[in-house]
Amino acid sequence: MSKGRFTIPTDESFVEGTKIIAEKWGADAVRDCDGTRLPENPGQFGKVYNTYFVVRGDNEWARKHPEEAQRIFLLSERTLAVESTLKIEIMKGFLKDEFDPDYSNIGLWQVYDRTTGREVNLENWRADEKTGVVTVKNAAPFHEYTVTFMARVTWHPVQIYNYLTNEWTCEKQLTYDPAFPATKEYVKRHMREWCEQNPETDVVRFTTFLYQFTLIFNDLGKEKQVEWFGYAQTANPILIADFERESGIALAAEDFVDSGYYNNCFRTPTEKFKKYMDFVERFVSKTIGELVAIVHEYGKEAMMFLGDDWIGSEPYGEHFKDMGLDAVVGSIGGGVTVRMLSEIPAVRYREGRFLPYFFPDTFFPGNEDNAVAELNRNWRTARRAIMRKPIDRMGFGGYLSLAATFPRFVDRVAEIADEFRTIYAAVDGKKPYCRLKVALLNAWGKKRSWMSHMCAHELWYQQIYSYQGILEAVSGLPVDIEFLSFDEVTDGVPNGIDVLINAGDAYTAFSGGKAWLDERLQTAVRKFVYEGGGFIGVGEPTACEGNGRYFQLADVMGVDEEVGFTLSVDKYNIEKVTEPFFGELGGTDYGEDKKNIYALGGARVLDIAISDRFRRNVNVGEVKIAVNDYGKGRSFYITGIPYSFDNSRLLYKAMCYVAKKELCVAYSSNPATECNYYPEAVKYAIVNNTDEKQITDFYDINGEKRVVELEPTEIKWLK
Repeated sequence: MSKGRFTIPTDESFVEGTKIIAEKWGADAVRDCDGTRLPENPGQFGKVYNTYFVVRGDNEWARKHPEEAQRIFLLSERTLAVESTLKIEIMKGFLKDEFDPDYSNIGLWQVYDRTTGREVNLENWRADEKTGVVTVKNAAPFHEYTVTFMARVTWHPVQIYNYLTNEWTCEKQLTYDPAFPATKEYVKRHMREWCEQNPETDVVRFTTFLYQFTLIFNDLGKEKQVEWFGYAQTANPILIADFERESGIALAAEDFVDSGYYNNCFRTPTEKFKKYMDFVERFVSKTIGELVAIVHEYGKEAMMFLGDDWIGSEPYGEHFKDMGLDAVVGSIGGGVTVRMLSEIPAVRYREGRFLPYFFPDTFFPGNEDNAVAELNRNWRTARRAIMRKPIDRMGFGGYLSLAATFPRFVDRVAEIADEFRTIYAAVDGKKPYCRLKVALLNAWGKKRSWMSHMCAHELWYQQIYSYQGILEAVSGLPVDIEFLSFDEVTDGVPNGIDVLINAGDAYTAFSGGKAWLDERLQTAVRKFVYEGGGFIGVGEPTACEGNGRYFQLADVMGVDEEVGFTLSVDKYNIEKVTEPFFGELGGTDYGEDKKNIYALGGARVLDIAISDRFRRNVNVGEVKIAVNDYGKGRSFYITGIPYSFDNSRLLYKAMCYVAKKELCVAYSSNPATECNYYPEAVKYAIVNNTDEKQITDFYDINGEKRVVELEPTEIKWLK
């Protein structure tokens, strides 16, 4: 057994158990958890991480300064007017323990006629603080109305989650906001006092920074709105006023609620809200930078948890480096979140918190088989990405005493910990061979590196898994990946890019929507492909109705989508053909798929669904995969590509195909296995991604073939 690079949770009630498990897992660091306390003399286990909260945890301060609570703009339920006077109960549908309407800032509230999209003049509505009702006068009958109101956040949303998930009964934690000068001075003073009171702490683990992502609960205590990227809770009157003074841009409540979308990451951001986000990032970075400086004064390290109150500390933003952090830690949901963490710049080390968490929803009597299965799934998917770009440390979150009740789980973690350390020693600092460079093109670009097509931190959603599979596949493939915004491409695709990928549902920030009506963007991508570049479209790429097309780059891809406007145009390209480069496509999973995709003349259809209802030689069939030559370049289109071994292999073939790269170079033929080549070490790692024995043809960097047998989950290292 090896030791190190492993962090475990502990608490004052599980000291002896911690000693046993720390030895089994080779742990060299311990941490507390939200809701627990470290035992006495925690240094006996190694490095000590201690949880720190910037904007919650001191209810005494919060009660003395209620006006300095965090704020959020909330949108009431749409309410139908049936006569000229309308009453709207603004807190209907919200958890009253979480929010308190802020009548002191009623001048920032707005009432909207949602049928016309127009704001209702202030003289036509009034709010009653006693009843929590807004009365609208001169309402138009059978129009819908809403109230956008500012509210204080009176219970931290993450603690609400823990109350619901972990059956907490401790005091409910209030919030406070360092945008207010008094609170800002307080959090700096408290930081210094805390460092003095916790000399045993080596790493200050900032579980929260300043602003929680959008997490709104309903009146039944269930999640109502979850947006891991949302800036809704930054709605502090001081920040709004300071932003206007600096930029000349006045933000209204509607800019925050965004008609009820709350500026979620699938919405193309407005220019003024992007500027506000940048403003918040600068404020957060400066404030946290001051706290980190205090931490360093006391000889401690500062670590950010990329999870809870991370808004404004965008790890791929321009201002992240200004905080001066030593480390980041985040949850590992799979390969995507590994790369999200491992690629973060400007820190000395990066740590992944693996699943399952040691919470009662998993660790209950009779559930050990499921817990071990989840552990294995999580590790196998994460390991693919670790082989490409490793995190520096691993660990788990939750209550160690729960994990201790599952002995097979404990033993399996010990094996995984050893394997992680072996991989790290073998590949750290050694850049793996990359066959080509790929750029994912969307509205967010670099800011959302490894974060596209997410709602709530890599949770599964029916509408997005068919796109997120792209990143999950790429996280373990031998390609360099870059994230480009549309703005970065309008003057030409940057040098060095082999393949552009555009993926998503129509009109989302990821597909692009109206961005594709910009002639500069169309021209730049056409030129790139025409001169030899590759293009991959997934779902509804470049989709935006205009100028007689739905897919604005239908000519590049050789496909378009029928939306009912061109039914009178006959479509004859319905014959399925074979492209030798791809071989058989029988294992392809299209996920949620897209209907009504048709091929233009000249495209080659590799897969198509033909209806049995009425057969004819025209206007039937729905294209699933098509390829197209465009000048010196090529394109590949597919309706959806959720992650699977076969789909990952298909995507890699597609990238090599459109980039005109030979396939069998540093390559493993069996899709259930993968090859990683490290030129500096002149070493290959052939990985079995399954729990079954596998046989594969392995091709080295020169294309020479040999047969390799792999035991379940084995990594075979070859010179």
